[in-house]
Amino acid sequence: MKSYIARRLLQLIPVLLGMSIVVFAIIHAIPGDPATVILGDQATPETVADLKAEMGLDQPITTQYASYVKDIVTGDLGTSLKTKKPIKEEIIPYLMATVELMIISMVIAIIIGVNAGILAAWRRASWFDYSAMLIALIGVSIPVFWLGLMEQWIFAEKFGWLPSTGRMNAREPIEAITGLLLLDTTIQGNWTGFVDAFKHLILPGIALGTIPMAIIARITRSSMLEVLNADYVRTARAKGLSELKILYKHSLKNAFAPVLTIIGMLVGLLLGGAVLTETIFGWPGIGRYIYDAIGSRDYPVIQSGILLVSTIFVFVNLFVDLLYARLDPRIKYR
Repeated sequence: MKSYIARRLLQLIPVLLGMSIVVFAIIHAIPGDPATVILGDQATPETVADLKAEMGLDQPITTQYASYVKDIVTGDLGTSLKTKKPIKEEIIPYLMATVELMIISMVIAIIIGVNAGILAAWRRASWFDYSAMLIALIGVSIPVFWLGLMEQWIFAEKFGWLPSTGRMNAREPIEAITGLLLLDTTIQGNWTGFVDAFKHLILPGIALGTIPMAIIARITRSSMLEVLNADYVRTARAKGLSELKILYKHSLKNAFAPVLTIIGMLVGLLLGGAVLTETIFGWPGIGRYIYDAIGSRDYPVIQSGILLVSTIFVFVNLFVDLLYARLDPRIKYR
């Protein structure tokens, strides 16, 4: 196992290098001059040229890329052209906000999706099966931005049950410890703040988790249908085991490998969908951070943000691969 992990980590080096090249090339292909954006259209050519020289944007592309890679290797993500602050300090709160939103979304998607898929397979060709799969199909088809706007209109504007934007009520300040508000409020015993933070998470969490929930439900149903026809399931029923025990203890464990694979892949979908979700709900996450940086042509922030998101996705998939051995003893890593 250790040798496999070491080999996989070494394989990540060319992957991350390739990602850095692609990200660097795409960012520099974006029309517009960041120096002009910062100084405004009224700036003189001399002022723009001085600022470009200060930022190193007058250097050849290869020199800029070499400097970029050198900074990444040394742990320096650079400095924001807009705020003049170190990115590695500025990006952490945004990253933790996205992580918290992703955790809530994935918990919603897994709990509802897995259980819906199990019950649909158990009651195959029943009204529940048809209804669950129809809802899953609709869930996959609904655009995230439309669902988010409908949630805001119904639950925030019309009924006023939940807040429509933001991460926290400004009147409930919370001391940042981990950056995860639910965890921080629990540690501090601030239950009022916990409830407020949870309420702010509900609408964006549902919007972001709807598509993964539908995909997980469909994959779980397909996997469970194969397992429920196995000989050992018939043997378990012949022994008089309860259906609940057969479904969740025996069948789900053997059917969960494809579900686990799709969960790992859905992390990338959540990270991509977070840009729209965070923009709609005013969520101060890394998706909105990158979105604002694109508008201001803040190259270092865009490059560092996208590379960080890509790195998270790569490591999550590595973690999923390692979970296979725990899930299925027949899998051996050599």
